[in-house]
Amino acid sequence: MNKIAPAQAGWREWAGLSVLILPTLLLSIDISVLHLAVPALTEDLRPTGAELLWISDIYGFLIAGFLITMGTLGDRVGRRKILLFGGAAFAGASALAAYAPTAESLIVARGLLGVAGATLMPSTLSLISNMFRDPGQRTRAISLWMTGFIGGMVIGPLVGGVLLEHFWWGSVFLVNVPVMVVLLVAGPLLLPEYRNPGSGRLDLVSVVLSMAAVLPAIYGVKEHAEHADRQPARDDVGRAEPAGQHRGDGEADDHRGAHRQHPE
Repeated sequence: MNKIAPAQAGWREWAGLSVLILPTLLLSIDISVLHLAVPALTEDLRPTGAELLWISDIYGFLIAGFLITMGTLGDRVGRRKILLFGGAAFAGASALAAYAPTAESLIVARGLLGVAGATLMPSTLSLISNMFRDPGQRTRAISLWMTGFIGGMVIGPLVGGVLLEHFWWGSVFLVNVPVMVVLLVAGPLLLPEYRNPGSGRLDLVSVVLSMAAVLPAIYGVKEHAEHADRQPARDDVGRAEPAGQHRGDGEADDHRGAHRQHPE
């Protein structure tokens, strides 16, 4: 019995792949580009040490924490739908981060970016698997998708350097918006919709409990590190004051001794 060969992907699928690479590229750029903007945003927002750590890390924490949940959600409600929703949320959170007036608001915006980013990777990879049925074409498509992700890590510092040379620190976030607009416009035209009604149950309680267990522990570590860095500085000041006082007392004694030896 002859096996039916899987259908070959056409130009529409390959054009759709280029659209799917865009959000993956941005995800990796956002991981690497922020490090260049730290000096400028630190001077502007004056974050504490712990706040600066949260600005840098909360994005990756929430992507990792919601990745499986968003993949399951995409299987249930539609992978293209969750991708477009995540793209719109990513663009909105990027604008909030670009114009954040305080360190606290930037942390919140980065957290929203992480949650939105968690919708992008599983959705794009699932769509690729459905669009490219031929094993050889699927392998090439996933290789190009991975190349886009790795390429974002490479060009992130270059993009950040160019933007920071001419604009303020918020431009490293604002660059996400036009790219996501391309996704929102081209996605409905080039990407098919797929869903899997037989996917596992969406267990939001487990997600909330896992994040509630991990984030407070991370918060405690960051706060402890900040206070530990401050403590030696206060101790050094405390030790320096008596030393300065003793030095001043010694100088006063020398002055009085010299005065007794050479009375006026």
